[in-house]
Amino acid sequence: QKSLTKRKGTISVIAEYKKTFIVEDGFVDDVFAPELMSPVFREFGAKGVAVLADQRMGGCSYDELVKVVEEQQSAKGEMPEPVPVISSDLIVDEVQIARSAAAGADAVLINFSVAGERTELFIQCSRAVGIEAIVSVSTQAEAQAAIDAGARMISVVGVDDVDEKVAVVTDLKIPDGAAVLTIATIIANDNKALEEVEEAWVCRDKGFNAVWVSDCLFKIGNDPSEHAGAIIRGMAAKSSVKWASAKALGGKGEGAREYLGDILM
Repeated sequence: QKSLTKRKGTISVIAEYKKTFIVEDGFVDDVFAPELMSPVFREFGAKGVAVLADQRMGGCSYDELVKVVEEQQSAKGEMPEPVPVISSDLIVDEVQIARSAAAGADAVLINFSVAGERTELFIQCSRAVGIEAIVSVSTQAEAQAAIDAGARMISVVGVDDVDEKVAVVTDLKIPDGAAVLTIATIIANDNKALEEVEEAWVCRDKGFNAVWVSDCLFKIGNDPSEHAGAIIRGMAAKSSVKWASAKALGGKGEGAREYLGDILM
């Protein structure tokens, strides 16, 4: 959580690695190996790297998770420093959490709609093996239930409109002395424009601590700015839809200063 925590007016980017996409047209069909994409994510400003370690959904396994962890660890002592790695599997039992920890992940993603009443157990299991838990939710009721279960990082998924994303994390009852980090998942548009970058700026201005980006990092484009690293840098830039457009940014935006919770908050 500390790594994803940021100053007000800035936002952290979690870049998710995957090999397959829901909408194939308009996306690259040959994704580079994880050990090649991992440094790109880090060097262009991502503050966390997730691996969709579900073969059916993302075409990856725990083998790719291990490769990303090893690549990040290889950057110790360098600038930029290694960033936290998140296991983004569809968690249905405690064994997957243990596997994530054994692979070297710093955090695990728990889907509230899947875990349900077991969310608290999964959060406790994560802490027991020394990793953090991010709970994905789609409604305010799920967000509150996740917080009541002990979640301190909430990711809003399956919601398109930014204001509806905000509504999910608004007016939540948070225990005294606790802080909850909020993450907005950016859904890729099926076109070659860069609306996702502008959506990240709006999410920042609406108070989100971080954005989780996946498919839009792998769009096929005719412009050099449509490159995974440039998209990450653009999202983290201190630009605003009031004064600039993502297309005009051209991948050369000023990167926001950032440190998983501190880097994202």
